[in-house]
Amino acid sequence: MRLHDLVDAVTGDEPPMSRTVDDIITAGRRAQRRRRAGFASAGAAGLVVAVVAGAFVVPALGAQQSPPAAPFVAGAAASEPAGAEWPDAASFTFTFTGYDAGTLHVQDPIVASTAYQIAPVYSDGHTSNDKPMTRQEVEEQGDAFLRNKENGKPALLAYLTVYRPGAFDPAGIKDGANVTVAGRRAVQATLPVGLDPQRPVDGGNKLFAWEYADNAWAAVTSYSGDKATPSFEELGGLVEGLKPSRPTPALVPFTVGYLPDGYVPLQIGTHATAGLGGIAAARGGDYGGATYTRSAAPTTGLTAPYEASEGGIKDGFHISVIPSSSANQTPEPGVTKCYDVPDRPGWDGPQVDIWCQFRSADGAVVVEVSPDGAGNTLPRVELEKIAKGITVADVEDESTWTPAATALRP
Repeated sequence: MRLHDLVDAVTGDEPPMSRTVDDIITAGRRAQRRRRAGFASAGAAGLVVAVVAGAFVVPALGAQQSPPAAPFVAGAAASEPAGAEWPDAASFTFTFTGYDAGTLHVQDPIVASTAYQIAPVYSDGHTSNDKPMTRQEVEEQGDAFLRNKENGKPALLAYLTVYRPGAFDPAGIKDGANVTVAGRRAVQATLPVGLDPQRPVDGGNKLFAWEYADNAWAAVTSYSGDKATPSFEELGGLVEGLKPSRPTPALVPFTVGYLPDGYVPLQIGTHATAGLGGIAAARGGDYGGATYTRSAAPTTGLTAPYEASEGGIKDGFHISVIPSSSANQTPEPGVTKCYDVPDRPGWDGPQVDIWCQFRSADGAVVVEVSPDGAGNTLPRVELEKIAKGITVADVEDESTWTPAATALRP
């Protein structure tokens, strides 16, 4: 299923009842609520895409055609990027840390891939949709979040993606306006409703990218319930604060003992699940995760993280290490169990949901392995072998964790 199809499906106030729970999750917070409150569904990792899609769509509710924002120019004339030297770091390495820029607050990166790193971005004037609702919030607020407001503040999902040299293609940004900010080449664009390129743009959906080093770009993506904020000028304020730090290998709380032939690691999450799902639930208390694909994904020509690119993840699977309280099903401690829901209704006809879970001996941690992307070919027996081959570290003691570059291969 294409990402914008899922986003479009959750745009309406009342989704058709014929769709299953992972098809009709209507906001990232609501998806997390279902995990925490114990509603059965298609598995925690199966909700990752719904979390991302729901969080993306919140600002687009009831959106109308909005004209593209006018370009602005700030700082000196265009010049070659200057400043500290960025290290030539390997994949799955963090090379920057969090920083503040006015009302915006970039956090330390928590996702790393073969092509980029991603960090959540918070705003003083917005409510972030990246942590689960408590039972009390569920009872008191219900679906108030779907109205784009919580505690009087508009909702926001924003993240900074720092791409490796050569990975990002600014020319690929549709209707992008070339600008100059703080002497750096930059491009800005207003994104469409539901992330669907066939639909009109929405003023609350913005992308601002800049060249932070020679042929290396960073991009902040913002989906806001307020069309005016963050503005392009506010997003451009992030340019001067991005600085290199000492390269730090991304750590994960597990090691892999078995991989099917041909599958390679694509991205990880540390103290979060992998990819944009981890960003959408950054404060959800998850421990770590990884995404694999059957063949290596492109590492050049990108304009967005893999999940937000058309056909970005093909024939892949997720590993997620989460608290047992976050899992929809929890097998007996020390047991691996697989689940499948055959003939589940879907847009492209009947589908089968399959995932496998292992619960730690103390019952506190669940490891989940689930397929993802178009063209999945992994049978249940392979998912089970992957799950049984995973060794979990002490999730509370990061000194026992393993650098992802080592942990992701047997």
